[in-house]
Amino acid sequence: MLAVMTLTLPAADRVRLRQLARRQADIAALPIQDARRALWIGVNDNQPGARPPFVIESGTFDRDFMPADLLQCTSDYGQRLERGFLRHIRHHEILGDDHVCPDTLDMGWHVWNDEFGVEIPTAYLKDSEGVVTGYHFDCPVKDLAQGFAMIKPSRFGVDRAATQAEFDFLSDTFGDILPVAIRSGTFGNNNLTQRMMRICPQETMFLAMYDAPEQLHALMALLRDNAKRMALWAESEGLLELNNKNQVTCGTCYNFTNAFPKMAPARGQVRLKDMWSVMDSQETVGVKPKLFHEFFFPYYRDLAELYGQIYWGCCEPVDPIWTDSISKLPNLKAVSISRWANQNKMAEQLDGRGIVYSRKPNPNLLGVDKTLNEDAWAAEIRSTLAALDGKRIPCEFVVRDVYTMHRDLGKARRAVEIARREIDAVYGSMDVENTVAA
Repeated sequence: MLAVMTLTLPAADRVRLRQLARRQADIAALPIQDARRALWIGVNDNQPGARPPFVIESGTFDRDFMPADLLQCTSDYGQRLERGFLRHIRHHEILGDDHVCPDTLDMGWHVWNDEFGVEIPTAYLKDSEGVVTGYHFDCPVKDLAQGFAMIKPSRFGVDRAATQAEFDFLSDTFGDILPVAIRSGTFGNNNLTQRMMRICPQETMFLAMYDAPEQLHALMALLRDNAKRMALWAESEGLLELNNKNQVTCGTCYNFTNAFPKMAPARGQVRLKDMWSVMDSQETVGVKPKLFHEFFFPYYRDLAELYGQIYWGCCEPVDPIWTDSISKLPNLKAVSISRWANQNKMAEQLDGRGIVYSRKPNPNLLGVDKTLNEDAWAAEIRSTLAALDGKRIPCEFVVRDVYTMHRDLGKARRAVEIARREIDAVYGSMDVENTVAA
């Protein structure tokens, strides 16, 4: 948690940050933001012929996008705010993709969570440039057949005083430029197998399906109950904030919608049924569909029932587990179609269902070679448009997991231009002037 005593800024930091806040506010007021907002609404509301938005996530290639020499603030808190302002500004000025620049300064509740009641040492691994690109958990459970008694139900709480103190500080400092808004997700982590990897190694999970099935089910139930209890606690505490506007579920998949929830509740009365939530299971890629359905799907299904709209998936291919499992997930609204998924099969399955086809183009085409192979990149975008041809499927493009642009951000800008050209060829050019603000 951010201690209240740190809520000060050196005078120079304050001047710098207010300048950046003004730049963000000016960008957020441009007509193009209304046009981009309308793109996401069209997709999420399943409007006929909705044009796919296209975004590139920058966080994984911050070595290029947010180099240290950009920062002018000297305080830790100032640099944290500075990075937030700069990311929004640079997405607009450098990448020019369909990110929607926020017209608010967002912060979260000061919530703490002791998830397992045991320390899990983590080693972070750096690449040749000193950038963290991997990590390793020293899992406390090596053999599920021996049980997992040391793992305890999660404990959590909220520091309302610290939350209010930060809100007041930010409002006093920036409120005349950008309104400050408290935002939230749904709390509790629904990516159950991801959480399992902190408790036991992946090999242990795989072997447990054979030699410790009862213990594996019990652990999945504990993880489900952890997520459920925290989410219901947040609902009862009035911590849930609607996430149907300029918020995201999986990465940069914006939640803008005019159709959900049907009745907007007052602040403090938001329910889980009013919220988007996300879940995935990348760690079970090697598990046969029948085993996934037996050991893992029931616990995801139980959680999905709590929420209004679910985004499923990340990098894992969804098609192997679609028929028996994910197609039956309650409240499913969007599905990640990663580079490992069968695009054509999933297009057939989603036709006419109103579920968003959240396409993740191959990031290697942007991150591996120093020079962008423009023909290959254009073909990658066209492959998705061809798979959707003649079908009633809302689609979005989200580029994730690009770890370097080789110091050439012009390559990212060019990738946006090519993707937009290919989308224009099918959907027509985006008309900014005649787009009405959502």
